[in-house]
Amino acid sequence: MKNIPSVDLSDFLSGDAKKKEKFVTEIGKAYEEIGFVALKGHFLNDELSGNLYKEVKNFFDLSESTKGNYEIAGIGGQRGYTSFGKESAKGKSEGDLKEFWHFGQEVKNDAHLKATYPDNVLVKEVPNFNSIGNETYKQLEKTATYVLRALALYIGLDELYFDKFISNGNSILRPIHYPPIVGKPKGAVRAAAHGDINLITLLMGASAAGLEVQHKNGDWIPVTALPEQLVVNVGDMLERLTNNKLRSTIHRVVNPPESEWGKSRFSIPFFTHPKSEMSLNCLKECISEDKPKSYDDITAGEFLNERLRELGLIK
Repeated sequence: MKNIPSVDLSDFLSGDAKKKEKFVTEIGKAYEEIGFVALKGHFLNDELSGNLYKEVKNFFDLSESTKGNYEIAGIGGQRGYTSFGKESAKGKSEGDLKEFWHFGQEVKNDAHLKATYPDNVLVKEVPNFNSIGNETYKQLEKTATYVLRALALYIGLDELYFDKFISNGNSILRPIHYPPIVGKPKGAVRAAAHGDINLITLLMGASAAGLEVQHKNGDWIPVTALPEQLVVNVGDMLERLTNNKLRSTIHRVVNPPESEWGKSRFSIPFFTHPKSEMSLNCLKECISEDKPKSYDDITAGEFLNERLRELGLIK
């Protein structure tokens, strides 16, 4: 396999039972094999994507002191700005060579749940930053809903199994800036090898190469996708829930050749998180004599907090 498989969400949405079944099989098998796909036919249009990248660049071009005003203490980086080098991969002491922003859920029709999430942080210096970020969030969340419906069918669950957990869920849209590399990095890379925490991640096209995924044979595969595609991968929560049936693949963002060190890289993933109370206990559909239960019982909220501590974002 020289690259990740490509699938078309419009097959699932077509109303044609054979096309729908084809999509379910294709994405399910890809997630068993390598955990990543390139997805077209999604709900994010080119204009919105381009506008968000423009606003993201405008934000990260602000002075360090101005951006620092939006770094909120005590919330583990769940909203607003996280400054350069603050996050490290699990088991790594070196901070990743990046800074980032978090947009979170705008809860509808649930005052109690709304009170449990931090408020989104408003950037006054970049007027369209928040509105365009929030609209992008909605379109990626909608796309994630249908991908998870397909995976529910593949696993043998009701098609709408995940809907109640990701509606008003704790999902995050993360614009990332990898600044120009100054001086030889001492063991640090733009993003060290890691698995994502969440159910699935939807990645908008990055501004430069660098993303690599690790095949189960150990080889590192550069990820390339067409401009109209999203890269969508399984996270640790879904791997755990499916008792390793669907694979959360280790991936990284490598440093560019030294000749490219002077260039920034931008990337915008959407991390699909469920509500905190969702059980991540291994599904009975994924347990058998050949595949006994691999994980202790835990909720999504407990698992998230455990991982945020490992990443150094909360104490």
